Amino acid sequence: MTKADIVNEIARTTGLEKAAVLATIENFMEIVKESLASGENVYLRGFGSFIVKTRCEKTARNISKKTTIVIPEHKIPAFKPARVFMNEVKERQ
Repeated sequence: MTKADIVNEIARTTGLEKAAVLATIENFMEIVKESLASGENVYLRGFGSFIVKTRCEKTARNISKKTTIVIPEHKIPAFKPARVFMNEVKERQ
């Protein structure tokens, strides 16, 4: 399902204009990105959490050049689904 599909489905079920739904979804995604970029997690009860994880420093190898490099510690965005969400997905399979 794409963002356009989501917009169409929400517009169809709520009766709102597609432009308004698209603007709302775009705004939601921007707020989530800004929150994660500033180190703040986003919790959506019953759905899941958008969190910032820290990856530890590690050593990697470039096999073709036979060199070793150090990848520094860094942060990555992650999504952790709520238990209710995971159970619903499991039941439908």
